Amino acid sequence: MDRQYYVYIMTNKHNKVLYTGITNDLKRRVYQHKEKLVNGFTKKYNITKLVYYEVFQDPENAILREKQIKVGSRQKKIDLINSTNRKWLNLYEEL
Repeated sequence: MDRQYYVYIMTNKHNKVLYTGITNDLKRRVYQHKEKLVNGFTKKYNITKLVYYEVFQDPENAILREKQIKVGSRQKKIDLINSTNRKWLNLYEEL
């Protein structure tokens, strides 16, 4: 089976802070953020809600997309989230 790669955006309870990341196991990675198992930005800012993700078949395209999202403005990230998740629901439960 081919491996998949995910670029994702998470936020906190009040949707004030946005975090963009990349992983090859989205469910595991979001769980790590939610449970504060990862020291750093997501733990410090209580990032617990998955609001956006994209799936890639190869790591190179996933890395390029993550970089593209990260250098974009906050408004571009908000627009991206709104394009598929207007209510900013936690998508973790659907994984």
